[in-house]
Amino acid sequence: MNRALAEVSVFGAVVGSCLLVVLLAQRGRVEPAPDGGYAMGRYGRVTLSDAKAAAVRWTTTTNHREVGMLYIAFGTVAAIWGGIDAMMIRTHLLTPEANIWTEQTYNELFTMHGLTMLIFFVTPVFFGIGNYFLPLLIGADDMAFPRLNAVGFWLLPPALLLSRLGIIAEVTGMILAVIVPTDWISVLLAFQEPAIGWTMYPPLSLAPNPQTNFLLLGLHLSGIATTIGAINFITTVIYERDESIGWANLDIFSWNMLVTSAIIVFAFPLLGTALLMLLFDRNFGTTFFAVEGGGPILWQHLLWFWGHPEVYIIFLPATGLMSLILPKFVGRKLFGFKFIVYSTIAIGVLSFGVWAHHMFVTGVDPRVRASFMATSIAIAVPSAIKVFNWITTMWNGDVRLAAPTILCIGSIGLFIVGGVTGIFLAVIPVDVMYHGTYYVVGHFHLILMGIIPLMMFAASYYWYPMLTGRMYDRRLAIFQSSLLVIGSALTFMTLMALGFLELPRRYATYPPGYSGLQVVATVGAFIIGISVLMWLYNMLWSYFQGTPIETTDPWELKATEQFTPEWQWFEDRLERERGIAPTEPETVRRSYVPAEAERPRSLYDRIEPVARTVANDAGIGAAGGFVGTMLMTGVLLLAVALGVFDLESFANLATLVGLPANLGLGYGLFLAGGMSVWSLLFLSLGEYLPGELTLVTGLWYATVISSGFAIAFYTGQTGLEVVAYLLFVLLAHWIYGLGLAGTIAYLGGRRRRPSTGEDEYR
Repeated sequence: MNRALAEVSVFGAVVGSCLLVVLLAQRGRVEPAPDGGYAMGRYGRVTLSDAKAAAVRWTTTTNHREVGMLYIAFGTVAAIWGGIDAMMIRTHLLTPEANIWTEQTYNELFTMHGLTMLIFFVTPVFFGIGNYFLPLLIGADDMAFPRLNAVGFWLLPPALLLSRLGIIAEVTGMILAVIVPTDWISVLLAFQEPAIGWTMYPPLSLAPNPQTNFLLLGLHLSGIATTIGAINFITTVIYERDESIGWANLDIFSWNMLVTSAIIVFAFPLLGTALLMLLFDRNFGTTFFAVEGGGPILWQHLLWFWGHPEVYIIFLPATGLMSLILPKFVGRKLFGFKFIVYSTIAIGVLSFGVWAHHMFVTGVDPRVRASFMATSIAIAVPSAIKVFNWITTMWNGDVRLAAPTILCIGSIGLFIVGGVTGIFLAVIPVDVMYHGTYYVVGHFHLILMGIIPLMMFAASYYWYPMLTGRMYDRRLAIFQSSLLVIGSALTFMTLMALGFLELPRRYATYPPGYSGLQVVATVGAFIIGISVLMWLYNMLWSYFQGTPIETTDPWELKATEQFTPEWQWFEDRLERERGIAPTEPETVRRSYVPAEAERPRSLYDRIEPVARTVANDAGIGAAGGFVGTMLMTGVLLLAVALGVFDLESFANLATLVGLPANLGLGYGLFLAGGMSVWSLLFLSLGEYLPGELTLVTGLWYATVISSGFAIAFYTGQTGLEVVAYLLFVLLAHWIYGLGLAGTIAYLGGRRRRPSTGEDEYR
């Protein structure tokens, strides 16, 4: 299977699906009228002049909010691209042998996944959030240098294209090879995605591959863009604050962006210098990192002097969002504000003194290693201060069930696990034992995935009414957030378990004994992927079809005196543009005093109805799944009789969970899955699929899951046999869906709940 075509096809399918959602959502969009009412109507066709005007506007804008949206859109595209790399890596690791992609392809995916996510996803998204909201939070009219702000963004798209030019050239060359002689496009075919690891260690990064030069140039250009943005943030916070905002009452997110920007100013120029030195070694015969010159270890020192502060460059904005958003949904002021600020500054300073803990196994002098071990353990203290203050903020608060709440609490839990395991790795003997294993991968991703993207999603939900003037689908958001937290925990804690078993990382193959846990990790990764697609759908669909905002305080922040400046700006805008009067709560209480009249229910009172619902759903779902699976079995037996389906493929199903290849065991697993996993997933997703929660929804659901069955049970049929096989698979799943949904409806299972008001979602 050609990796480039597969990756580009999946990326194109995701982008095409997004455009289709936008196209469908535009139809019948409700537009606010100037008098505050809403008129129904369809959009007219977009003319060439309209498209040209929009292109000119978005490519020349210097408005901080629009530049912020460009950053966020760019980061989202990069995240999809890098996420597809990750899904392909996890798909490859489903089997111990390299029989899906080659070892070379695995190394290419590994290299570009890391660089794309670190450089082109996380920092641009946080810069976008900072661009949009930081001036509103500090009362500034715009960023300090609006034009330079736009320049900083527009350096990023060419940087990404240069960095990933290999796959673009490869796909372009394969397409052109169909119509032109190969000799004409030999330059394109010479490009290949680097397979040198995202750390780009010499001598691997000195190997002859022209794309590596473009990768280094793209990374250097992205470093220039990031440094420009950091200087702009520092200047804006220091000089553009409103007179009423001093250092004592500067909001916590702005504090984190200020410290983050200071780290960038000191770290990224060093990375740029190291990249230029590596380019000189590759092209001009210098020996900065050659064995006969400075040596490969010099590159590691320079890389990690940037690399570990980079961890905090992408971590601190997430903690700032946590400290800003969490109090809003627990009804209490952030506990220990000053200490969180001090801990942020301490992390910024200490981050430059821990880089060599990445090099404990390189033969560094033991005395030097001991000093870095002490600093690496010490930097956990300010991070722990943040965690304890977040937990204390929630203590005895009025916690509301909402997507941002789930993401915040899930982030705290995952970060605790990721942070504590980081302390273990800071201890030299432990690091020597586990440095080359999946333990490091699990720890690293529990931080990178466990809090950073989760807080991005939380911010997108929290500020979505302000960004769009509409409300997202809250039911889908709650389900998506829960799925994301579960998927992250399942994937990366499984990788930590593999690390405990000492499975080496960065290998394309592995011993068969580890395959079970690798399958579990891959399932978790695909759960993450599904949840991300749900979020993307919710954001796009709700932008056009979401319920228009009718209040200036959608989160009831005034009731706890947490109506922050950006919401005041939003209130003024709604009043000015749509005539919506400011919202005033019936009662107001101080945010650090629990509500007296509404004491939180006990833990049992909250868990008991949920447990009852889950038990009821499990019983009804199992009955529906049994009926559906029995009906589906009849169709499959007919397919076996016609010779288009191999019944022995069920035997291979048993081997996926470590059981012997046995037809009875395989069918037993198939039946158990139909009664548990697929039926419960149907009940979870049923409210968000088109149609009523009965037959129509069952058909939609069965059609979607049939694709996985078709791939899993394919046994090499060709020609008309393939067509017949696919038809029987689809028919069998339709029968399953009808039996499942019909039985659930007959037994009185959950139905689609009507929207009855705000309290339903809290």
